[in-house]
Amino acid sequence: MTVRLARATVGVIGSGTDEHDEHARPVGEALAELGVNLLTGGGPGVMRAVSRAFTRSSQPRGICIGIIPCASQSDRATPKPGYPNEFVELAIYTHLPYSGEQGTDDLSRNHINVLSCAAIVALRGEAGTVSEISLAVRYGKPMVAYSPSSGCAGEIPGSVRRVDSVDALKAFLRSHIDTA
Repeated sequence: MTVRLARATVGVIGSGTDEHDEHARPVGEALAELGVNLLTGGGPGVMRAVSRAFTRSSQPRGICIGIIPCASQSDRATPKPGYPNEFVELAIYTHLPYSGEQGTDDLSRNHINVLSCAAIVALRGEAGTVSEISLAVRYGKPMVAYSPSSGCAGEIPGSVRRVDSVDALKAFLRSHIDTA
């Protein structure tokens, strides 16, 4: 496989348990079409579903990056069980164990996830997704929620801009990244 280096990295955040494939798949495919790198937390759920769609795309694309948490505060040399998922092409292992409700703590990889991206796409998630959203706001990162049907935004705060189509998602991303 030939991997093309992209000009931008786009992060996708969402549930670490549920794949929400009907929403994650079109996002992964759109990111591949834009030729960007995909960055996720590297685990199950939305992270796996969007990575699967991205890496299976026939489009020339960037690489699929996963920022991997460690197993626990007492075992920082071992990745958290289930990480990285099988679609991550570049796993970046960290010594950072916290996630979920502790996702804004300095011992959470969420800071790396947010700060390493030119823009962020939020999909339905739980406490960890909300913590990444709060970090994106804190760090001034362009962010959009992909919400093609009512209720699919879950716990995403109403203050986050929403788009309801893949075309609107791509237009938002094009306005915040260099895809030339």
